[in-house]
Amino acid sequence: MGRVAVFMAEGFEEGETLTIVDLLRRGGLECHTFSFKDEFVKGMHDMYIKADYLFNDEIKDYDMVVLPGGRPGGQNLLENPKVISLVQHFNKQNKYLAAMCSGTVVLEKADVISGKKVTGYTGYQDKLKSGYFVDDVVVFDQNIVTSQGPATPYPFAFKILEVFGKDVTEMKERLMYNFAGGR
Repeated sequence: MGRVAVFMAEGFEEGETLTIVDLLRRGGLECHTFSFKDEFVKGMHDMYIKADYLFNDEIKDYDMVVLPGGRPGGQNLLENPKVISLVQHFNKQNKYLAAMCSGTVVLEKADVISGKKVTGYTGYQDKLKSGYFVDDVVVFDQNIVTSQGPATPYPFAFKILEVFGKDVTEMKERLMYNFAGGR
């Protein structure tokens, strides 16, 4: 089935985060959000969203961790030593890591992208130096899925679903993704 933990640090990008969670749940993955202090987390655009759970060790039992972006959400993830440690643990276990926009810099700090193809927000080729930066909407290499920014959570979530063996063809049709010009 696949269990996915999506982190919500204060200042998370609501559009990215909620779209990812919505699509992964629609696609049949067990997907939960995790916050770090309070159950309600203030997003980048002053929306307070209730997380499913507080950050805890049970996350280690999940199959993937997702690191959305946002200001200062990405920075708050980057500065959290528990997040860095967990990302390193997942990488050592060859579990999946997914990050988009400013969340991708967490992967750099955790030193898990060395020699792997990655993408990120405009200009992030200078921040994702240990990886091989590719200017694509979504990149999947080994155990890591990365994406560029606020307009890319649909292809990002579709790639995550595919990584877990889901066929997203019908889902794209039902959501009119192809009609809207998605690729």
